[in-house]
Amino acid sequence: MTTSHAQGIGLDAAAAHIAGSALRDGPLGCVGLELESHLLDPLSPGEPVAWDRLTRSVDACGPLPGGSRITVEPGGQVELSAPPAPDVAAAVLGLRADHATLTAALAADGLALALIGTDPLRPPRRVNRAARYAAMEDHFAAVGCADAGARMMTSTAALQVNLDAGPAAGWSDRLALAHRLGPVLVAVSACSPLAAGRPGGWRSTRQQIWGELDSARCGPVLTGDDPAAEWAAYALAAPVMLVRDPVTGTAEPVRARVPLADWVTGESRLGGRAATEADVDYHLTTLFPPVRLRGYLEIRYLDTAPEPWWPALAAVTTTLMDDPVAAGRAADACAPVAGRWSDAARLGLADAALRTAAVACLTAALDATPPALSAEVGSLLELVIRGQSPGDALLERAGGSDPLAVLRAATDLPEGRP
Repeated sequence: MTTSHAQGIGLDAAAAHIAGSALRDGPLGCVGLELESHLLDPLSPGEPVAWDRLTRSVDACGPLPGGSRITVEPGGQVELSAPPAPDVAAAVLGLRADHATLTAALAADGLALALIGTDPLRPPRRVNRAARYAAMEDHFAAVGCADAGARMMTSTAALQVNLDAGPAAGWSDRLALAHRLGPVLVAVSACSPLAAGRPGGWRSTRQQIWGELDSARCGPVLTGDDPAAEWAAYALAAPVMLVRDPVTGTAEPVRARVPLADWVTGESRLGGRAATEADVDYHLTTLFPPVRLRGYLEIRYLDTAPEPWWPALAAVTTTLMDDPVAAGRAADACAPVAGRWSDAARLGLADAALRTAAVACLTAALDATPPALSAEVGSLLELVIRGQSPGDALLERAGGSDPLAVLRAATDLPEGRP
């Protein structure tokens, strides 16, 4: 790796840089969605799709009608990242079109996409050869969470909802609401009852896996009166995962717990050099809290789920965050279960308090949901009233908890296909 003796960015400058990019002052309204799916060959569903075949098939898809960007995660999960839309109805419409186009293109090569929070059949296995992911793997192993790190990277899939930060005067309340909604929406979205061929006893195994990772990197950001400054403090305390060479693009894993603050002050010299502003920016991409600040809010705690559930989840999350009446009702409903992330993942809506809060939240969301998505949200509310989540609906579709049947049920394969 190239070495340098350049002056480091310094602690105050780093903190100011992180805080300055955390949130953008402006109106609410825009919605961006990201949808991850597990890729499989229905003729050999227990094996990962070979990297060369995967990349060839994805590259052949060409531009998508809604403008989504296609990326491939470490385990071969395929992610669609849609451009911002003016509202959630437009965001869902565009992403639905892109997902349908991608599904059809992959089917022509004998491949299918499974919308489920964790791979129910295949063990963790990394197929993406990118240096970033190799370094992540090494870092997780070095800090004592090798298993959870491997499962998170290769076996999980999420629906991410990206929302405007809104006016600066409301940032503190807005971040508090996003976190207060978290446990309830984890329970509502739970769609990962199996992993690696067996039930784990959790409604959201995906959230369980994230909970086993380093809390300094993946735990909630504790926000108060100054969310931007608090995000900067979180980022500076989080350990550096890897050092990237800006010239060659190679990545060197950091095999010890070195807070970013130690690198920017010069107390530690990683990669034989001082930290730069670009290193600080890259470090931010290796932080994975349930709500991440990127100028806008990344809400990262939802399981991916088949139709009609992911559009409903996108609509509910956006409405509860952006509609002031629905937001107020949801904040009150979620107060009794605030902070119960683990219970939400393990028990889901079998927990009476979480179920009560969920019914209240979805009722509030339905009252304010755009008409184009009211049928989906209404169906989700009916499911929640029965104490069920998309994972329960998927198990019913599969006729039980056989991992192969569940994996097939999570795909868009028509009846009669292998």
